[in-house]
Amino acid sequence: MKITSIETSIVSIPFDMHAPPQLFAGKPWSHIDTLLVKVETDAGITGWGEAFGHVVNQGTKATLDTLVAPLFIGRDPRDITGLMQEMQQTLHLLGRNGSVIYALSGIDIALWDIVGKLANQPIYQLLGGSNRRSLTAYQCLLRYTDPVLVAKNCAAGYAEGYRYFKLHEITREAFLAAKGAVGPDAHIMFDTNCPWTVEEAIRMAQSLKDDGLHWLEEPVWPPEDHAGLARVRAQGIPIAAGENAAGLFDFKSMMDAGAIDIAQPSVTKIGGITEFRRILSLADAYGVRVAPHSPYFGPGFIATLHLAAAMPSNPPVECLWMDAEARLFGDYVLPKNGQLPVPQGPGLGCDPDPAVLERYLIDGPTVTR
Repeated sequence: MKITSIETSIVSIPFDMHAPPQLFAGKPWSHIDTLLVKVETDAGITGWGEAFGHVVNQGTKATLDTLVAPLFIGRDPRDITGLMQEMQQTLHLLGRNGSVIYALSGIDIALWDIVGKLANQPIYQLLGGSNRRSLTAYQCLLRYTDPVLVAKNCAAGYAEGYRYFKLHEITREAFLAAKGAVGPDAHIMFDTNCPWTVEEAIRMAQSLKDDGLHWLEEPVWPPEDHAGLARVRAQGIPIAAGENAAGLFDFKSMMDAGAIDIAQPSVTKIGGITEFRRILSLADAYGVRVAPHSPYFGPGFIATLHLAAAMPSNPPVECLWMDAEARLFGDYVLPKNGQLPVPQGPGLGCDPDPAVLERYLIDGPTVTR
């Protein structure tokens, strides 16, 4: 069995974030852009993947089309572990994070989709299986900088059945607004996106220490300052990080430093399902919890559902709080009463909606043979 072609395309779907659009990398963010990776085989089996991401999709796509995809043509898609080891080593001089690893992530997810379809099993069963048919979702709110909007949207999420809430804010006022808008059974996380020095983060951790914060996410700039992050963790608030990590050994460095309570690998950024599995094993050995990073709507999100379904810890799954004009995977990315269904079909369990692909396509398809 051989890979015969790899196709990349970008779809862009408008969304409403229940607030004025925020800036993302200096641009108003009003569309979800997804970089899709379609792998075809000579057996007629197709796999779908997603490579990170968002406003850097064109850069990742160029890396895929010109550098990474040609290396996979003619290779056996079933040899996922061997291929990923070989490709990471072959391409390491071009970066251990960034577009090369993002590209490999997208292909890796597609290969797992193919292997699952070959075995006629959902990916979560290939990963060890479970009897879980649904997963707990958490409401991931974008940054509003307005405590009134924070409270309004948390209250709306609570009414829809969410009991876990993640804010992208940087003030205690915003956290208290959220806390006051939901019931006592709610859990609130604070994702700050690396805004502070270690000393500033320590002061914020001290101010939030008695507020019942579920976790404090990425409080330190730069994110690779693991020793500094460990000093913040020493203040007594659970610390989460990892969406910016460069693979297994970056996570090992965090854990060796005692920097995190919760590891957050992102399947579209870290090297796909294959590398994610290695991080799961590492975290288990260190006694660190894992909560996947997954602010996506494409195959990367579906892959995250399978990974979470196979984890005995049953972590909550991150869902961006926004109303998209269309959905590539229908109800699989739409929580109901705070729960997400686990796809039961072979591989990812579902393919992108071709009508949505056609309507919202903005770049591609580009085919490598």
